[in-house]
Amino acid sequence: MKKTIIAIIATTLAAGAAYAQSKPTEIKIATEGAYEPWNFTGPDGKLQGFEIDLATDLCGRMKVKCTIVAQDWDGLIPSLNAKKFDAIMASMIVTPKRLEVIAFSKPYASTAAAFMVQKDGPLANLPGTGTVVDLNGDSATLDAALKPLEGALKGSNVGAQVSTANVAFLDKYFKGTLKTREYKTTEQHDLDLQAGRIDAVVAQKTALMATLSKADFKDYKIAGPTFTGGVFGQGIAAGLRKDDTALKAMFDAAIEAAKADGTIDKLAKKWIKTSVD
Repeated sequence: MKKTIIAIIATTLAAGAAYAQSKPTEIKIATEGAYEPWNFTGPDGKLQGFEIDLATDLCGRMKVKCTIVAQDWDGLIPSLNAKKFDAIMASMIVTPKRLEVIAFSKPYASTAAAFMVQKDGPLANLPGTGTVVDLNGDSATLDAALKPLEGALKGSNVGAQVSTANVAFLDKYFKGTLKTREYKTTEQHDLDLQAGRIDAVVAQKTALMATLSKADFKDYKIAGPTFTGGVFGQGIAAGLRKDDTALKAMFDAAIEAAKADGTIDKLAKKWIKTSVD
């Protein structure tokens, strides 16, 4: 009797594992829909942007029917694990903390961050403007780059989107130097910058460039260094549930193919105006 029960349990578990790893024919992909030019909602109410076009392309390569839906940023990972959708494509950076709860595909873009400030404001001349600081560099080089910034930013209010690498960056390198204000969306911190309620925002440089291309942000600019590596260094990828190994393999293969034939570069130049390699 015990052997029979054990056999039934083993068969059930094996069947469950096989089901979890079977190749899907239809998936739902979630994006934020509020992070231009990566993903945003156009005037017609439809989702647009680099990741929307890329998701459509990847779905074609994977030979699956895809539905793309919008989801608030802070609900993306919980909703993924609750199986409300099957993947996240929302300019999400791969971080050790996120890897504790979800898996990621191979990266489809690199990332870098910067500060945006008012052109004639108190932070207009942040030290290091025009340079690139690799946060994976040696401590002496990092100290030399960050110490002048600490002095310039002391007492400032800086905005960043909640639960992002930008918040982690401010917390790691400027805690006690400045006050971080967290926002649900990047649009909210941009508006607070315009209203004078904060002194700067930190976000992905590509997103800031899209903001600066708008007429009502003509009086703002990027100041200080561009930051790469460290909390920004693992790339942007599709978020997946840990047990969806077959879907991860499908995304990985599709992303590699889209890189190899130049599709990702073409879409990046269309939407972001630069390469994302």
